[in-house]
Amino acid sequence: MSHDSHGGLQGWDLEGFHNGGDTEVWKRLGAHVVTVHDEERGELTGTRFAVWAPNATDVRINADFNWWTGDPLTRIPGTGVWATFVEGVGDGTLYKFNILGADGVWHEKVDPMAFFAEQAPANSSIVYTSAFGWDDDEWMAKRASKNMQVEPMSIYEVHLGSWRKGKTYLELAEELVEYVTWQGFTHVEFLPVSEHPFEPSWGYQVTNYFAPESRLGKPDEFRYLVDRLHRAGVGVILDWVPGHFPKDEWALGRFDGTALYEHADPRQGEHKDWGTYIFNYGRNEVKSFLVSNALYWATEFHIDGLRVDAVASMLYLDYSRNEGEWVPNEFGGNHNLEAIDFLRYVNRHLYERVPGITMIAEESTSFSGVTQPTNLGGLGFGMKWNMGWMNDSLRYLALEPIYRQWHHHEMTFAMVYQYSENFILPISHDEVVHGKGSMINKIPQDAWRQFATLRAFYAFMWAFPGKQLLFMGQEFGQRSEFNEAVSLEWWVSDLWGHHGLQQLIKDLNAVYRAHPALWQLDGDPAGFQWINADDAGHNTYAWVRSDAADQRLAVVVNFSSEPWYDYEIGLPQAGRWSEIINTDATLYDGSGIGNFGEVTATAEPWGDFPARAKVQVPPLGAVILRYDGDEPAPRRATASTGAELTA
Repeated sequence: MSHDSHGGLQGWDLEGFHNGGDTEVWKRLGAHVVTVHDEERGELTGTRFAVWAPNATDVRINADFNWWTGDPLTRIPGTGVWATFVEGVGDGTLYKFNILGADGVWHEKVDPMAFFAEQAPANSSIVYTSAFGWDDDEWMAKRASKNMQVEPMSIYEVHLGSWRKGKTYLELAEELVEYVTWQGFTHVEFLPVSEHPFEPSWGYQVTNYFAPESRLGKPDEFRYLVDRLHRAGVGVILDWVPGHFPKDEWALGRFDGTALYEHADPRQGEHKDWGTYIFNYGRNEVKSFLVSNALYWATEFHIDGLRVDAVASMLYLDYSRNEGEWVPNEFGGNHNLEAIDFLRYVNRHLYERVPGITMIAEESTSFSGVTQPTNLGGLGFGMKWNMGWMNDSLRYLALEPIYRQWHHHEMTFAMVYQYSENFILPISHDEVVHGKGSMINKIPQDAWRQFATLRAFYAFMWAFPGKQLLFMGQEFGQRSEFNEAVSLEWWVSDLWGHHGLQQLIKDLNAVYRAHPALWQLDGDPAGFQWINADDAGHNTYAWVRSDAADQRLAVVVNFSSEPWYDYEIGLPQAGRWSEIINTDATLYDGSGIGNFGEVTATAEPWGDFPARAKVQVPPLGAVILRYDGDEPAPRRATASTGAELTA
C-alpha cells in the first residue's frame, strides 16, 4: 500500500495525549472520515480508525463493511495507539474494536471516542460527521461577556427522556423551548445526555462519553435543540460525570485487558455503592481524555455550563469506605490529590478557552475553596450547589407548623456561610426519588396547606441569596416521585393548586429577572440584610435585598398556618413599597389575604432601620415588596389577584 495506512495520524500527533496536555483528543482518536493521498491512485476517501490500547497484542476492527470478521490495525510507532485507514467507508458505518488483551483474551469494545452509537440494547459505534450550521451567534457573543455570578440564573433541571416520554430532540426543540420560555427560566440543566445503556441510571453511568444518547435522535439533532434554546434566550447546562463509569464489559473497563482508564487496586478504582469504576486521574492519557470531553461538549455543542456530578466522591479517597478499604495519599491523608489537580486543570482550561462558560460543582461536603480561583489554591469552579441549604430547608418543610418554631434556625443558617462560596440553591432530581417523595408530598397537612407552603417556600428560595434550580414537575406540584420510565403528570397542571403553583413560578421568574436586587449581589454582603431572622414564635422571616444601584426589595415569609395582620417590620426607606409578589393571591389558588398592592413605611426607627411599616402577611405565604418612593404607582393587579402586571 503506497498511502499512509494510519490515515495521516503520526506519532507526534499523539505526544500531547501521552503527556496529559491534549485537550482535543477527539480530533485524533476515534473514527474520522478523511482523504489521503495515494502515489498511484491520487486522493482516496475513507475512514481512519484509531484507538488507545497500549497493552494489547493485537487490535482488529469488526464492522458491517467486513461482515464483523475483523480487519487488522497496526500500532503507531512509539505510542500505545493502533490505527488503520479503510478506503470507501464513511458516515453510518457500524463498528467495534476487537482487542487481544495482555490477559490473552479477546475483548470486543466500543470506541471510547465515538460521536454516535446504536440505541441500547445494541451498542455498536457509528461513524458520524456533523454537518450542523449554528444560528446562535448573537447568544454566544453576549455570553462571552457575562459572568453568571452577577447575572440572573433560574435553572429548570430536565431529564430529557421523560419530560414528555417518547419525544425526540427535534420535538423537544419546539415543545420544551416553548414551555421553558413561557415559564421564564433563564437556563435548563440536562441530566447527562451521554450514551448510557441503563435508563434507570438517568445518564449517570456513561458508556460513550462523546456520543449524545441515540434514543432521542442524532447528534446534530441534539445540537439543534441547544441552538433553539439559545435563540430563545435560554442557556444550557449539562451534567458531566467524570467521577466514575460502569463496568459493562464492552465499554471502558479493563479496556486492553488491563486497568487502563481506571485504577487496578479496587481500594482506589471502584465505587462499591454504585458498582462502578473510578478513573485514574493521575494517568496522563486519562487526563487528556476527560479534559477533552469537557471541552468537546462546550465547543462542539455550545454548552454554556457543565455541572460536575459527585465531586465529593472524587475529592476523598475514603469516600463511602470503611477503615482499610482505601489507600492514603503520599502524605497519609484522605484527599485525592490527583483528582484535585485534575479538577483544577479542567476548570482552569475551560475558563481560559470558552468565553462565558460556567463550571458548577455538586459537592456535598464543606471542602474549602470549591469556587475559589485555582491561582488562590481553590478548585476553580464558578458555582457550587448548596446542599446544606437544601437539607436544612427540606427538613424544616417536613415539620408540622406548630413544631417549626423549634427549628427556626435551619432556615437562617445558610447565611452564616453564604459568602464562603458562590452558591446555587438546588431542589434537584435527587430530592424527589427513592422514597423521598415529591416536593408537595414532603409537606404535612391537607392539600390547601401543602400548596400554600410550597408557594411560600419557592418565594423564599427565589428571594434568598444564590441562584436557584428546580427539577421538572416540581413547578406544578407533581405528587408522584420522579420515574424515568413515564412522562411527567402534565394533566394535573390544569387542576386547582397545581395550576396556581405553576403560575407562581412563572411570575417569580418574571419578577426575579426584572429586579437585579434578587441576583446581582448574591456573593456580596451588601446585597442582603436581615429585617428579622429570629421571629421563631411566628415562624416568620424577613429580609431586604439590594442591587448595586441601591434598588431595594423587602421579603416577608410566614411558615405558620396563621395570618399575621399588621405585622410590623423595619424598612430601609420611608415611602411607598409596592407588593410585587403575594403567594396567597387568588391567581395562585390562595385565599387572597394581602396589602391591596402596596405598603406605606413611615419615618419611625425600627431596630437598625430608619423606617417601619405594618404588613398583612398571609398564612403559609410570602410577600415581596419593592421600594417605589414617591413615584406614581405603576399599573398592577390588586393584592388578591396576583403579581404586579408590569414587573
